[in-house]
Amino acid sequence: MVFLAVLVLAATLMAVIYAYRYSSHSRPLSILPGSLKEDEIVPVSVNYFFTRKCNAECKFCFHTETSSYKLPLQDAEYGLRLLAAAGMKKINFAGGEPFLYPKYLGSLCRYCKEDLGLESVSIVSNGTKVTGKWLKDYGSAVDILAISCDSTNPETNKAIGRRDRGSGEAFDNVKSLFQIKEWCQQYGIRFKLNTVVCSLNWEESMADMVQKLDPFRWKVFQVLVVVGENESDIRRKRDATKFVITDAQYEDFCNRHKHLKCMIPEPNKAMKSSYLLIDEYMRFLDKGDGDEKVSESILEVGVQKAIKQVRWDQEEFHNRGGIYDWDSAAEKMNSCGGRSGDKKLEW
Repeated sequence: MVFLAVLVLAATLMAVIYAYRYSSHSRPLSILPGSLKEDEIVPVSVNYFFTRKCNAECKFCFHTETSSYKLPLQDAEYGLRLLAAAGMKKINFAGGEPFLYPKYLGSLCRYCKEDLGLESVSIVSNGTKVTGKWLKDYGSAVDILAISCDSTNPETNKAIGRRDRGSGEAFDNVKSLFQIKEWCQQYGIRFKLNTVVCSLNWEESMADMVQKLDPFRWKVFQVLVVVGENESDIRRKRDATKFVITDAQYEDFCNRHKHLKCMIPEPNKAMKSSYLLIDEYMRFLDKGDGDEKVSESILEVGVQKAIKQVRWDQEEFHNRGGIYDWDSAAEKMNSCGGRSGDKKLEW
């Protein structure tokens, strides 16, 4: 009986050790910080698209709802732990619309900030599901909140597809932007604005709204066509080719707003392959030239093997200002009312 009891106890201990080793709360010794080899790539800043589901239907979206999958929370945490061990310092949660899963998103933010101790945790959202209560509950774990707005005109937003998928009504972007900015100030979160310049808004001026809103950064993207995601309304869910603009048209929009020091222009050249993207299966994505490329999941093969299966243009990442003062305590250097701290970020 004693032998049997010892055997049962030993088996129980082994099961506990095994579960802990492969849970999101532990890390194999081989990937502890400081163990990286010279030829290994450091994923310093990662964009995690943990869901493709969205309540909008933006017609130029380059990460469309081709899947409804979302990793179990523990698996997502383990993947983030692998990335942190490989050198990740900043995580950006995107979608889809990440606020469709408020508790899941909140848990990931807390895990990254409190357990992993990342320098920066940010979120990109269309703003429709952001609430004051969520920011009160989880805001201490968020450094940056970026809201997408492509126009001050509701009809333009509606034509672009920034409207409720159910009712078809255009989102009241401008009103919600100022409310969210107020919440961000209340909870110590840096407010950021994202705009995609396309055929429907390239002649518009958003200067007055942006100056009043005063984000610390205003990312101005040139609409991007990604083969395999948004190049055809017959083969895909979206057709961004109808919204493409020339480089000269994009430059015209940027020149119209160049007096706003918070503006960070990102033409197609700067965007292609300069972002490290992780999809809902924890696979790296390459949305550069040609067909979209997908790596194996880091949960299965680890960070280094997966990241080398796609192209990440590290030089362009640095050239476009991919590293900046990205925590919520950083001094506000790039506000529209302030000065630009980096000449490379000016148009």
